[in-house]
Amino acid sequence: MLTPLRLTIFEILLLIFTSTLVITGIVIARIDVLWFENNYAVEDGFVENWTLVPLLIAAVYAITRIYKLRKYKTSAFIITMSFITVFSIFVAGEEISWGQRIFNTESSAFFKENNAQGETNLHNMVVGGTKINKLIFSQLMVVAVGFYLLILPYLYHRKSAVRAFCARWGIPVARAYQMVACVLLFVCISFIPSGKNAEILEAGITTLFLLIFLFPANKSAFELPTEDIRS
Repeated sequence: MLTPLRLTIFEILLLIFTSTLVITGIVIARIDVLWFENNYAVEDGFVENWTLVPLLIAAVYAITRIYKLRKYKTSAFIITMSFITVFSIFVAGEEISWGQRIFNTESSAFFKENNAQGETNLHNMVVGGTKINKLIFSQLMVVAVGFYLLILPYLYHRKSAVRAFCARWGIPVARAYQMVACVLLFVCISFIPSGKNAEILEAGITTLFLLIFLFPANKSAFELPTEDIRS
């Protein structure tokens, strides 16, 4: 017998928002790809700036987990939460070029020469004629994401050792609807006939990974022990 899917209002709103963001992007790009590139997915536009929101929420949530659970969890759990915090803040900083455009500061000669956009960030750096972005989103990254979204949840529900490992290390495991949403996102992105579809992908995937982090299949691993709550 299937367990009914129960979602919080916050989960539903984020799913609706992400769907609207992606579908709107597809429609606009199909009608006028130049308007899509110069307005909808433009640098420092709403879509790109939205990416900061789930990243910063994830960082704050990870910090709260460290503070609330530090007495009950292993050092491995704290390491994972610390990594998520640092990684989220780093990616958010990269997205806005560390405030360069906000504060209207000029890039150093090094970044002007080695950055594809002449900005102060690492993800647009060019190494051997190839952007780091392309190196990161290579086949290795696709395999890693595929394992996390598809293989890990399968193993989690079938192997007690995997469940124990994820609990010990604080690894959030995707639920079925989250896995489906991520797959649909990657499929939908292919319908946008522009290299700027990466902006939609980034906004969508960071939002969906926030959902996985906040509402994972192993949510109890991120909560206070029952006896402590009762006391």
